[in-house]
Amino acid sequence: MTFRPARPRLMGIVNVTPDSFSDGGRFLDHTQALAHACRLIADGADILDIGGESTRPGAGPVTEAEELARVIPLIEAIRADSDVAISIDTMKPAVARAAVAAGATIWNDVAALRFAPEAPQVVAELGCEVVLMHMLGEPGTMQDAPAYDDVVGEVEAFLLARASAAMAAGVEREKIWLDPGIGFGKSLAHNLALLAALPRLVALGFPVLLGASRKRFIAAIDPLAEAAGARLGGSLAAHLAGAAAGVAAVRAHDVRETAQALAVWEAMRAAGGELRTF
Repeated sequence: MTFRPARPRLMGIVNVTPDSFSDGGRFLDHTQALAHACRLIADGADILDIGGESTRPGAGPVTEAEELARVIPLIEAIRADSDVAISIDTMKPAVARAAVAAGATIWNDVAALRFAPEAPQVVAELGCEVVLMHMLGEPGTMQDAPAYDDVVGEVEAFLLARASAAMAAGVEREKIWLDPGIGFGKSLAHNLALLAALPRLVALGFPVLLGASRKRFIAAIDPLAEAAGARLGGSLAAHLAGAAAGVAAVRAHDVRETAQALAVWEAMRAAGGELRTF
């Protein structure tokens, strides 16, 4: 059965890193990160996605100890004041385990449980929801001439295979989300093909997370959007297309503006003017 929410849930981004592509360094300080998280909740975030390791193109790895030190105090502080859903954006099972113990309920894994052999079993043990994302290669090399014979078919097959691996380890199907990985080892043409194919991915029957916020493909279309902060319009266009296709959630930096766009889209649909899918 296709998963079609009334509107996508809104996942707000909190990067506790010095080098994320859009806001690296702004929220590395715990006090600033907590204040930002509170603003995102007030702005309409349904989920907070907390990440302590940058996955931007060319990013290097972070030690497990450093990642834990960045994210766990923040998750604990958020959970002490709010019941908002919290997602931990990590590839490392130990970080996911500690984050769930601190109050997270979703593991958002750009490696789709491939970073460590025990990852699928850890998800099953934790009983949390998990986002399986497609990435070609690793962050340090993923944008080095990415190539596919059929990007939509290959991404679809990969996501289904990773979902099967998770279920074989004991993860309940209802707790598995899929993410096509916009910008993770994809050219402009690849990203556009995947955005156009969102209805096909939604039809697989798993909740789909769409993360197109401030991605570089927008600048490839609009030369005036070279700065990440100048990509709001393109981000909203992609996320509204995702809403029309039936994605379960969109991951956004600009939460207030995205919440408003989704509210208008939802009002239009309720009035009988649902936006057309591709």
